[in-house]
Amino acid sequence: MENRSIYRNISPLDHRYYQSNKELFDRLSDRLSEEASVAYCVKAEMALLKTHIKLQKLGDDTLIASLDEVEKSITPEEVYIEEEKTQHNIRALVNVINKKVPEELKPWVHMGATSVDILDTSNAMRMRDVTRDVMIPLLMELEEELIRMADQEAETPQVGRTHGQHAVPVTLGFAMAEYVSRLGQSIEELERLSANQRGKLAGAVGGYNATSMISSDPLAMEEMYLDYLGLKPSEYSTQMVEPEYLLRLLLEYNTAFGVIANLADDLRHLQRSEIDEVREFFSATQVGSSTMPQKRNPWNCEHVKSLWKAFAPRVMTFYMDQISEHQRDLSNSASARFQADYIAGLAAATARMKKIVAGLAVNKEQLRKNLTAGGDFVLAEPTYILLAMSGVNGAHEIVRKITLSCEQTGKTIKEVLQEEEKDSWDRISSQLKKVSGLDAEAFYSDPSLYRGKTAEKTRTLCVKYTNSLKSIRNKLV
Repeated sequence: MENRSIYRNISPLDHRYYQSNKELFDRLSDRLSEEASVAYCVKAEMALLKTHIKLQKLGDDTLIASLDEVEKSITPEEVYIEEEKTQHNIRALVNVINKKVPEELKPWVHMGATSVDILDTSNAMRMRDVTRDVMIPLLMELEEELIRMADQEAETPQVGRTHGQHAVPVTLGFAMAEYVSRLGQSIEELERLSANQRGKLAGAVGGYNATSMISSDPLAMEEMYLDYLGLKPSEYSTQMVEPEYLLRLLLEYNTAFGVIANLADDLRHLQRSEIDEVREFFSATQVGSSTMPQKRNPWNCEHVKSLWKAFAPRVMTFYMDQISEHQRDLSNSASARFQADYIAGLAAATARMKKIVAGLAVNKEQLRKNLTAGGDFVLAEPTYILLAMSGVNGAHEIVRKITLSCEQTGKTIKEVLQEEEKDSWDRISSQLKKVSGLDAEAFYSDPSLYRGKTAEKTRTLCVKYTNSLKSIRNKLV
């Protein structure tokens, strides 16, 4: 085998990201590499040969079992050497298999199949396995970190933000629970969709022409073949499996990638100097800038978003691979090969985000400071609602004008109400006591009391997705 420095590789996935994720990328390689691609095709061919042995009564279970050793013996190198002669990858594989199986089985190798029966079926196995064996467990590890942080910070006050402006109070845990829910739903979909990848043994145009010459029930033969591989047949086939099974899986990957990128963006902004509510872990030897020694850049979050920018546009190729002329053309033959790169990019981003969340430091003092930076301005919403609930028409306009007065005078809402709108203050105080039991003086002195059900909602979601992860683990076994 050729020895080659990884630094001679062109794709950064194969040097920079491999170096950062060796164990993870090795597991991906077991399912997505060219070696794995050949191995899955061999597995599909062997399943077909086993099906023929069963249907044609060519031998017993011992003969079927012996094919497992043949399967293990085939290397990508010998297939590639043969392909230099045939200029056809599956025919090259068939020729290599033919040299290794018993003489009585040689006529049956690849019998009744077309190349894409093998290619699409093997790819369905690859995508199923990489999703269930590597990607879902990895995403679940990130989800667990998000659940841990959401639960831990469920009561930690934070100012909510819309349009980059302070809105009303929430909790930091509630802000994280958004991603618990969004990523949790995506993990559930990935499990469902990965379990529904399909294969085929329907021949050159999907009509079972060839297998009709072999079996009186070619559809049953297809089911037997795919059962060896843990797959079900595509509902309708041309030369190819219907592309939507894989497309929907890839689109859900892209959805998960977008959720992770959104989280990275939120966490990056929360690390801005003027916000400073959370901070990525920064080691004692780490350097933030080559010229500014004081810098502690949120580079990991930026890195995750940058990976998303590189890979998310590839979703267009996934859609374009949905289209093939009549029963098949070769316009997806090159583009589909890069699905592996996409999954590796998502894996690198997920691993990085898991590390970010696990090491995230929370600045509770700054969180409280930001919440009260505008005094009690974040309580304008409950002020108008309480006033309206007390029977005052036009309460929103009244409170809007009070906020303008506050901006001009530097006074708080409470001060304006008590000094200039005594009737409104009394109404608000009475209504607040009625609906919440809170004292108005305490309420306007501590905006964190106006948090709705954020803490409760956070804990509900943490329990829900903790249970969801347990259920998914049982399905992956």
